[in-house]
Amino acid sequence: MDYLDAVDLRRHDSFDAFEAWRKGADRRLVLLSTKATEAYVDFAFSPGDILLLGRETAGVPDFVHESADARVVIPMRAGLRSMNVAIAGAMVLGEALRQTGGFACYRA
Repeated sequence: MDYLDAVDLRRHDSFDAFEAWRKGADRRLVLLSTKATEAYVDFAFSPGDILLLGRETAGVPDFVHESADARVVIPMRAGLRSMNVAIAGAMVLGEALRQTGGFACYRA
């Protein structure tokens, strides 16, 4: 990863420790979930939002799902379950960056 030195990487000892940090920093937790009802393109992202994706096979545990401030879904055609987690993350991150001016270096 050529840009790892540009990333602010933080590790937390537990989900509870992460939650304490997140709430103290006043950051929203936005969960990508097949159980959500709001399409990610209809959601209003804010700077500082934290996007969380679960495992492709199982999602996230219920207690994590309940901790989320918001839940968004990538609408899928009937009969299809979900997308690859990396592709899903890229799609939603791109929309969040577009909405919040995260691509500011490309603005005219």
